[in-house]
Amino acid sequence: MNVSVENLLDLNECFEKSIFEGVQYPWEVLPKIKAFILDFAKTLPDDFERISEFVWVGKGTTIEKTALIKGPAIIGYNCEIRQCAFIRENVIIGNEVVVGNSTEIKNSLLFNKVQVPHFNYVGDSVLGYHAHLGAGVICSNLKSNGSLVKVKCGDECIETGLRKFGAIVGDNAEVGCNSVLNPGTVIGRNSIIYPLTPVRGYVPENHILKNNCELVVKRQK
Repeated sequence: MNVSVENLLDLNECFEKSIFEGVQYPWEVLPKIKAFILDFAKTLPDDFERISEFVWVGKGTTIEKTALIKGPAIIGYNCEIRQCAFIRENVIIGNEVVVGNSTEIKNSLLFNKVQVPHFNYVGDSVLGYHAHLGAGVICSNLKSNGSLVKVKCGDECIETGLRKFGAIVGDNAEVGCNSVLNPGTVIGRNSIIYPLTPVRGYVPENHILKNNCELVVKRQK
């Protein structure tokens, strides 16, 4: 299955991969994040600091004074939480992640080395290892009619059972500036989305989606 966990994400680059136990599709972890954080926080090592009632931060992470973290949230080692970042409820952030200027994250899981550095919205989403969102990229998590989100993969349509679900961005994927990932978008490993592109459905791994919605195979260097 192209949109399964194993085809999109390297779980060795997840802060705590046990959240994926028994999971076929990555979006299945989204309803589990809150309970997982509160339970897993009890086992965190001593080099994590509890900075508020439900927020735990790993050694080497820097948080600017203007950032707001509501929690529950776990933030890994050596991250940068830059000015005016807004980390809302139910967020797991891996190691060496950049959450930048005026970026908002809600009910999401970010793998190691993810970068969401400028004016991004990440709602109800999973971003794989070393995924990068250009400035202004939005992971839209709610359909305009409020109906349940489906994932379209070729001729197949997968029911998620979720009213709020943004995007799954595979390992090493690059999303260009001011693109909008519509609810239920899945981007495969190593793929590139051109700037200003509205994205819907499934983008296969090692492809380029141009902003006229043309899909081409990515040339290997």
